Amino acid sequence: MRRFSVQFLGVALLLSVSAPLAAQTFRTDNARPGSQTGFGLAVAIGGGDVFVGEAQNTYAPGFVYVYRNTAGNWAEIARLTASDTEFGDGFGRNIDVDGTTMVVTGSPDGSNGVAYIFERNGSGEWEATARLTANDSQRGDQFGAYARIDGDYVMVGAIRSDSTGAVYVFHRNSDGSWTEEAKLKGNDLSAGDMFGWTFDLDNGKALITAMAHDSARGAVYAFRLGSDGAWQQHAKVAPDNLEAGDRFAFHIVIDGNYALLGSLYQNNQTGTVIPMMFDDASGEWSTVQPIVAFDGQPQMNFGRNVALSGNNVLVGAPGFNGLYSFDFNLETGWTNSRKIRSEGVDYTTSGTGGDYFGAYIAADGDVAVIGMRGSGGATIIEKNAEGVWEATATLASHTRDALEMITGETVTCADGSAALFDCGDVNLMSFLPVSELGGETGISVNDVWGWEYQGREYALVGRTDATAFVDITDPSNPVYLGELPRTEGSPPSTWRDIKVYDNHAFITADGAGQHGMQIFDLTQLVGLSRGPVTFEETAHYGDIGSAHNIVINEETGYAYAVGVNSGGETCGGGLHMINIQDPTNPTFAGCFSDPNTGRSSTGYSHDAQCIIYAGPDVEHLGKEICFGSNETAISIADVTDKDNPIALSNASYPNVEYAHQGWITDDHRYFFMNDELDELASPEEINRTRTIIWDISDLDDPVLFKEHFGTQESSDHNLYIRGNLMYQANYKSGLRILDISDVENPVEVGYFDTVPVGDNSASMGGAWSNYPYFTSGNVIVTSGQEGLFVLRRKAELVP
Repeated sequence: MRRFSVQFLGVALLLSVSAPLAAQTFRTDNARPGSQTGFGLAVAIGGGDVFVGEAQNTYAPGFVYVYRNTAGNWAEIARLTASDTEFGDGFGRNIDVDGTTMVVTGSPDGSNGVAYIFERNGSGEWEATARLTANDSQRGDQFGAYARIDGDYVMVGAIRSDSTGAVYVFHRNSDGSWTEEAKLKGNDLSAGDMFGWTFDLDNGKALITAMAHDSARGAVYAFRLGSDGAWQQHAKVAPDNLEAGDRFAFHIVIDGNYALLGSLYQNNQTGTVIPMMFDDASGEWSTVQPIVAFDGQPQMNFGRNVALSGNNVLVGAPGFNGLYSFDFNLETGWTNSRKIRSEGVDYTTSGTGGDYFGAYIAADGDVAVIGMRGSGGATIIEKNAEGVWEATATLASHTRDALEMITGETVTCADGSAALFDCGDVNLMSFLPVSELGGETGISVNDVWGWEYQGREYALVGRTDATAFVDITDPSNPVYLGELPRTEGSPPSTWRDIKVYDNHAFITADGAGQHGMQIFDLTQLVGLSRGPVTFEETAHYGDIGSAHNIVINEETGYAYAVGVNSGGETCGGGLHMINIQDPTNPTFAGCFSDPNTGRSSTGYSHDAQCIIYAGPDVEHLGKEICFGSNETAISIADVTDKDNPIALSNASYPNVEYAHQGWITDDHRYFFMNDELDELASPEEINRTRTIIWDISDLDDPVLFKEHFGTQESSDHNLYIRGNLMYQANYKSGLRILDISDVENPVEVGYFDTVPVGDNSASMGGAWSNYPYFTSGNVIVTSGQEGLFVLRRKAELVP
């Protein structure tokens, strides 16, 4: 497995973490060949082979690539698939190897999750020998989210099982068959604790994390294998200094009586690694002095992943694309602390780097493999004769299948399909894959907004690395005009958001360091007939760094950055109010947050809508009112006076998981809200897309009016309302259009599934957002790995 043995002279030896003696630098290929397929999100080493999983390939089955060193060169010698292979089966989600046995998890369609056993035969080939499932697993349990093997024992996590999470134990019998022997759970778990998020086992000892326990402080539960063959909890580890959100023990490795726990946000959001010692005499684990980065900074995620290699420890800090190496010496403790970095990677001073180098690590002896979520690649590093790590191979996916552009004429929805896509009464005007939007391999799209000017229509498309501009005036022949790159020095971002005021686009990004808010004069697009042009921002607002979203009230000329988490005034993650009446000279106007909402009790707002209120509550007529989707509740505030905003009310609802986003009806009487995670977390109670409908006729007392359940299982993400129609971007089931004339009984009247392969289950990926406000009736939809769709309901087609 991932084992080494060292002897400890005492705790004091762990206290010396030296300054770097040297910085090791090597070059990796900066192309992004497999981020869309999940290549590199799972890595392992064993039996002399290196393994890289590719579990998120939408247009092919998942794979585990096997690499072997032959005559000094690492080469792919096999590509493993599941025994019940199918497109989008999630095979390769997690991998672990012990000697000549490997466990690989996946989630084929219709399955509750599977763990596959592979064994290396006498010819050196890996063969599938068993398929493990839990006796009582249910869809949505996420069986297989994590798995580990040690000798004849395999543990498989199911982080949503019984709402608390659980870990299943399988044992290999003398005839080679496997039997489920136990289902482990901590003795004081609560719903949503995510027990089994990560764990490790070695020689009859296991440490299992409940990552979300106690307001995401986290806790570790220690189990031992008794002489009777039963696993029993014997301790709980949760240091007294944990704070809400620390996510203690985000990753764990055990070797004998020694363990390393990587904690993502401890140490002032920097991250840390906590060593633990097991005392044979007392039978207890104890924590000792943590290991920290010598150049630690917030958001670097030090400890996101940890690996052991002989007397060497590798610690990932992917927030800064960093990998740290520490050696253990019996006389001097931890020495030779080095920072391993790869050239050709987009580094920043804060926030999540583009390649996410160091996020996934496996090591065995003098070989290690580093997976990179952002770039979709992996790098093999080896120790040279001087004991210094150096890169010896760069690995990449070879299975990514690009979708072809569809332009030239309308593709009619007939018999439930339009080209490759399922549909219902919605025609495909055109489709531009990510590659036709300026996105290189590995780039995906996220938010989208629209702009109309002098009879022309434009799509403003968020990419992970830039904002793309597309002229869709002729919807069947869209023209990619160019891009506005992200703020210099900021990393790519999964969450880029765009809104428009006075012919200017306002753009924010989350997890993006000091990105700030970009301002772009959209009239620069007028008259362009071909591209692409690389534009420069017109102005910049730097009083924020990273923000999850930007909200604009076009009636007042105020913008509201929400979910601000770095930079100047964060406003607790609530409303950071900005006067944009002079678009190129924005000024800070104030803060609002309701501490009675949000997971962290700071009033964090994930998204909002701000309007001049014209509804039935006469007390608030003409006031500027903001409706916040604040993770745990709806928040309603009067922000008319920016110096003295007023919290009017807030309210939660049953089975709340993540109040994500919402939109008000034209008569200002109802607010439709989506909860992004409820379908994932509570599949029994919420087995179809749920939309929360609030009666806000009294702004001081919002009332849950209705829970509407859609036609599919998919998670909902962004919704917008135009007249009597609601347009929902529902991840795996695409765009769903509902007639809400009868608010109590919404009816689906059209759909277009933007993911051509796979089911409509409750999971991420697919339709991110939509914009339904063009005069023409065109609706634009972004789908993460796929690209930009220009759609139109059949009922709204121009003759």
